[in-house]
Amino acid sequence: MENIIACCGVSCHECPAYLATIHDDDEAKAKIARQWSNGEITFKAADITCSGCLSTEGSLFAHCKSCDVRKCVIEKNLSNCAFCDDYACEKLNRCFEGDPNAKLTLDAINASL
Repeated sequence: MENIIACCGVSCHECPAYLATIHDDDEAKAKIARQWSNGEITFKAADITCSGCLSTEGSLFAHCKSCDVRKCVIEKNLSNCAFCDDYACEKLNRCFEGDPNAKLTLDAINASL
């Protein structure tokens, strides 16, 4: 499986929503929906679908459709935030609070440029 790195540095091949989508696993989608739901947001199995945030032909997870980081990467025509001249901006740093591994991934890519 190709290692796709999302705009914010999440490794898609490790993301439960991406994996459930590419394996067309409805049981996994239902489990993820239960895990990711909280008092503010309730997901259904049908909501757990993602072909990667830069996908133009597949499906996007609900959050990705309105993600400011994703919008910025697309507007700048980048592969992900590591390639941005403004790396790492405040928007992206907020994302890192939820996934420190994403920062490590993008830091490594940025350092290799």
